[in-house]
Amino acid sequence: MDYEQIIYEKNGHIATITLNRPEKLNTVTQPMFTSWGRAITAAEEDDDVKVIIMKGAGRCFSAGAPLDQVGFVYGMKEPKPGEKAGKVPMRVKINFDRSLFLEFMRKVLLCKKITIFQMHKYCLGIGMTIAMHGDLLIADEDCQFGHVEERLGLAGLTIMPIMVARCGLTKSLDLCLTGKKIDARTAVAWNLINRAVPADRLDDEVRQVAEGLALYPRDGIAIAKVAREMMYDTMGITRGMMEHYIMHTFQTNRVYEADEYNAFKQRRDVGVKGMAHEKHDLFSALDK
Repeated sequence: MDYEQIIYEKNGHIATITLNRPEKLNTVTQPMFTSWGRAITAAEEDDDVKVIIMKGAGRCFSAGAPLDQVGFVYGMKEPKPGEKAGKVPMRVKINFDRSLFLEFMRKVLLCKKITIFQMHKYCLGIGMTIAMHGDLLIADEDCQFGHVEERLGLAGLTIMPIMVARCGLTKSLDLCLTGKKIDARTAVAWNLINRAVPADRLDDEVRQVAEGLALYPRDGIAIAKVAREMMYDTMGITRGMMEHYIMHTFQTNRVYEADEYNAFKQRRDVGVKGMAHEKHDLFSALDK
């Protein structure tokens, strides 16, 4: 099967899905998460596969959303200075947000096989949101975690029940309101991820854990995954995913007042890199 921007491999009972957009730091595009979902389905339908490893090619796991595509994925146009941006039909926004924030996230959370996320260097923004839905999260000690896309003007929208379940409301609000980054050792201390290991040991650590988990019987894994699905439903995590995608769509209609920083206007005026540096400097007080 052909995949776009991901690589799917299988070795015995272990499948590996590798994000393969290294020249763009594996920022998550629609073709990527569409292929990613298809690869998960392929692993689920292969009775030999017991464990799926999710990792990134190149310098990092994922730097989050592609800032050059944010907004444009809905069909938004770049207005000239002085012009107003044309409106995008709500149904278009709803369909996209549902496909990513509900259907794909559910695909990851409720995957029928055991999932391990292997993260290095950066696990940011939407990449971090996706990883939160895995079974085990293992990173190299220098990996940076953060909801950096908050600083596009989201003001805490990235918070989700799965994150609160992992590290509690206090830490979740700290990360989601500030958009700051923390390292993997802090992420372990906050119960955000399971393990942090030296970078030169990451591959071996994940492989050994995957091989150990693959010793479980197929039926044992299947039943345990259904048990977790029921637990997530009881905890409100799956319901929260629906609420999250709806509120994300709602947020795309926000209005910026004259004295408020508009990242999208700045992207037009100073370019993607210029806007990225500007918002980093603007919100630097939140990095503490």
